[in-house]
Amino acid sequence: MVLSLIIRNALRHKLRTFLTILGVAVAVMAFGLIRTILAAWYSSVEASSPDRLVTRNAVGITSTLPLSYREQILKIDGVKQVTWANWFGGTYIDPENFFPQFAVDKDAYFEVFPEFITPPDQFEAWKNDLRGAIVGRKLADRFGWKVGDRITLIGSIYTDNWDFDIVGIYAGKDQTIDEGSMLMRWDYLDAWIKKNWPGYAAQIGWYVLKLSDPNRSTEISSAIDTQFKNSTAETRTETEKAFALSFVQMSGAILVLLKVMSFLIIGIILMVLVNTMVMAGRERTAEHAYMKSLGFRAYHLVWIISGESLLIAFLGGGLGLLLLFGVANIVKSAVAMWFPVFVVTPATFMIVICVALFVGLLAAIFPSQRVVRMKIVDGLRVVD
Repeated sequence: MVLSLIIRNALRHKLRTFLTILGVAVAVMAFGLIRTILAAWYSSVEASSPDRLVTRNAVGITSTLPLSYREQILKIDGVKQVTWANWFGGTYIDPENFFPQFAVDKDAYFEVFPEFITPPDQFEAWKNDLRGAIVGRKLADRFGWKVGDRITLIGSIYTDNWDFDIVGIYAGKDQTIDEGSMLMRWDYLDAWIKKNWPGYAAQIGWYVLKLSDPNRSTEISSAIDTQFKNSTAETRTETEKAFALSFVQMSGAILVLLKVMSFLIIGIILMVLVNTMVMAGRERTAEHAYMKSLGFRAYHLVWIISGESLLIAFLGGGLGLLLLFGVANIVKSAVAMWFPVFVVTPATFMIVICVALFVGLLAAIFPSQRVVRMKIVDGLRVVD
């Protein structure tokens, strides 16, 4: 009987209820979209492996380290494998065609990063072709590249025209793995540097270490940095997660703004629903007083009011989620080069549902308090 009464109350003013549900849905969709953007921003952090460390120059990521450090790092107890990479920074046809490009170690890189899955024949072709490049599946789809294509990048750091043969396409082991990068051979880059900038040869951007025991990461980090202390290129070693987080934090102001906006949207949802529930409560003042006179307890009326508020919030939240999935798919293609991983995560789904229901409960507080405090005589005096 109570459920039937809740539904009837919600449908008394169909247009008002519909507009409230629509308003809640739009706000929920906006809230969910912001949470999805935040999740995409942190996707590289979440995809980090606990058994990997990153060693870079203590001065900053733009300073290099000698290649000779690799053998010394490998000798440290607990280090299972060491690979390295360099940021390349080239332009494909147009500067707007941005995508990450890394010059990497051809021998151990894919061993340290097993989440990048490449067919064995393509991997062998890459190792045998100095100009070979392996690109992510999403990047290949973006530009229509296929194995066997030759592309040219215009170097912005290493100023020259660089020809590459697409010899492989990698896929991520799951949807959290970036499939929008290009991996080229570091020795191809180093050969150019030896010829044009001989004083900067045999230098790498950062090392990535695979550990035999992730629980020893702090101990091993300290051992590496101690070994190279007071050298010409001191190091800073940290977990892969901390390394990725340092890049995310460069956009700290934007992230704070997005978080503030998400809380403001919760406030908007609340105001929309509170307005509807307060109006409904005032219209039913005499009715609630009459129900009290018939023996309905205050908690019965609170259940009815709260049920109506939760029903509207639930319907608005459900519609908002449907809108969110549709809008996210549209936004995904527009931001693919900035956010390779852009999906509505299960965590975002649950947060949106919880926020909608929480707002539904909050919106029922004021009209519930009013009906609890209302005296029967005073309520019956009110004329609709």
